[in-house]
Amino acid sequence: MSSYRSYIPTSKEAIDLVIAVAALSVGFALALSGGLQGIKGFTFVLPISFVAIVISFPLHEYMHKIMAQRFGAIAAFRRSDTGIVLTILTGLFGYLFGMPGATMIYTNSFTVKEEGYVSLAGPLYNFAVFAVLCAVSYLPFIQSSAYLLQAISFILYINLWLAFFNMLPMYPLDGSKVLRWNKPVYAIMMAVIVALLFLIAGIGIVYSIILVLIIAFFMSFMYRGMIFRGP
Repeated sequence: MSSYRSYIPTSKEAIDLVIAVAALSVGFALALSGGLQGIKGFTFVLPISFVAIVISFPLHEYMHKIMAQRFGAIAAFRRSDTGIVLTILTGLFGYLFGMPGATMIYTNSFTVKEEGYVSLAGPLYNFAVFAVLCAVSYLPFIQSSAYLLQAISFILYINLWLAFFNMLPMYPLDGSKVLRWNKPVYAIMMAVIVALLFLIAGIGIVYSIILVLIIAFFMSFMYRGMIFRGP
């Protein structure tokens, strides 16, 4: 996801990213194991969740950064302490509002189109990961292992959920900028993501989608800089 800030120190960017990855890994593991009711499955899911987040999240944010820098902006990842708390708490209840941080961008010259490109870069990376993992899942040694098949299924789901969440049309999420730039592109992206989510997770995903939409709606009213940790 991308947003704006007038001062972006980069010296602690790696530390912030590591903390965000850890929080998101725990949050997804809690959600996938059923929250507090399925805590026994947490240790089984956690390694899979960690691998999925390492594959899906840092490079998603990095794609925002390199695209923003290409347009002459300053960009760095910053963790959100409030978002980390929400990530863990919602995971404990069996669903996930995953917002542990974002790529913060400062520029005075972005056009609507450039902002749309920067915001779209992250979700497009998640699509690429999804396509590669789908192909990998058909390899013989994967097909012969129930554990690996389940692991890839979880990773595919997590990757799609990150893309879905970031594409919600609510500020400061990526979707709000993509929608502002190009409505047909936004509609196609969201339609494909939702269709793939139903394909991977089934009808049960509706409950999680509704809850996340409600939380995201209220979060969108917060001041754009309030949820991120200061310098």
